[in-house]
Amino acid sequence: MHFVTGRLAEFALRSSAAGAAQRHGFHHSVQVTPITVAALITPKWLTRHLKVPTGATHVVLPGFCEAVLDDPMDAASPERSWRMRLAEIAGLSPDRIVCGPKDCRDIDAWLGGKTRSVDLSEYSIEIIAEINHAPRLSVNEVVRMAAEFRRHGADRIDVGCDPGRPCSRIGDYVAALIDAGHRVSIDTFDEQETRTAISAGASLVLSVNSSNRRAAADWGCEVVAIPDILDDLSTLDATIDFLEKHQVPVRLDPILEPIGSGFGQSLMRYAHTRQRYPDHQMMMGIGNLTELTDVDSAGVNLLLLALCEEWQIRSVLTTQVINWARTSIQECDIARRLVHHSINEGTPPKNLSDQLVMLRDAKLRPYADEAIDALASEIRDNNYRILAQDGEIHIISAGVHLRGNEPFAMMSELLTLPQSDNVDVSHAFYLGFELAKAKLAIQLGKQYEQDQALNWGQLTVAEARHRIPRKSRHRK
Repeated sequence: MHFVTGRLAEFALRSSAAGAAQRHGFHHSVQVTPITVAALITPKWLTRHLKVPTGATHVVLPGFCEAVLDDPMDAASPERSWRMRLAEIAGLSPDRIVCGPKDCRDIDAWLGGKTRSVDLSEYSIEIIAEINHAPRLSVNEVVRMAAEFRRHGADRIDVGCDPGRPCSRIGDYVAALIDAGHRVSIDTFDEQETRTAISAGASLVLSVNSSNRRAAADWGCEVVAIPDILDDLSTLDATIDFLEKHQVPVRLDPILEPIGSGFGQSLMRYAHTRQRYPDHQMMMGIGNLTELTDVDSAGVNLLLLALCEEWQIRSVLTTQVINWARTSIQECDIARRLVHHSINEGTPPKNLSDQLVMLRDAKLRPYADEAIDALASEIRDNNYRILAQDGEIHIISAGVHLRGNEPFAMMSELLTLPQSDNVDVSHAFYLGFELAKAKLAIQLGKQYEQDQALNWGQLTVAEARHRIPRKSRHRK
């Protein structure tokens, strides 16, 4: 395997390739092209620089080439791609010109050394997403929110009503959701609201206890039974007994309580209810924990869905009202897949997906100090490279190697150097943007890569190439 890279990644690539070659049993060579950042290599540019040694059977390009490798070389010859041209230069067949990972430190994983293909398509928990105080919104807004919730993983939309303020138009809300293709539940104790919602197509009622269970016998739809008194499961038993005698389909929800109001005891109620009713469907409303706890919701959602998976609680009711829980539906969708796979395979949910690792990164991949020092001593151009690791930011260019952790101070120092005469307004803006990302990365424990978005798990938004054309005679 002949690996191609730029000067910045030379030392990391040589180390990664040597280790991967030893583990996987292949010979290798490394070509360091006359470009600083491997991400800037294009197949067209490489046609002037590629040099493949005799005996190489594969050429491995940086992963950033993947998007354009099979583009036609020109409009007049659409059948000839850059891959084909590089293959001619290398004396190999086109299928031997391949793109590796975008980060050379991932070579071993790219070759299958440390990752495995995991199917996370299966799950067993239904997500019911509540639209709180739906009657305070317009019908169109409720339908819009429902579409967003479904796109993020919701299986059913729950219409949350206002206690003590019955809505005469509740049927319009339910009918509009049904017309949009949603399965709908209604969350109210008002019997007239309930009947209207059921007539409009609602197929699940939250919630039923001794106050409305007699009416539930005539509704003809599934209901969720809850206890009258939270710490007295006998009140739940009575409602279950009544509903079963009247052949009402039922799910059981012993009610999750917030921390500080009996959270631990409420978890025990779920376990006890499952033991006493092993064949009944159950539901857990998780908003009392995610909405009422000052903590990012992703980890809380995963733990609760793990309990649901173990106890065969096949539906959860979630909300995403407060800001720290604004992506709870997506988090539950990811979590239900992780816990389903984990419990079915009997393995911890580790190294399966990084979508819920949002605040910090799963793993940091620092450059060796020797590699940074070598880079600083060998750079001959005036372009600035930014590295961030071990609590420190590095700015490196020809004759420049600044270290620090305060972007403003580092920029002030940079601008006092003779080499800084190439920093115009657009370049300063670019450096400020990248330094801010680097500062954030070392503060949170995230991997920083120049010109790439920080990894925020499921919240990551890829960055377009954002270098602003410079007006000075110096070119980046």
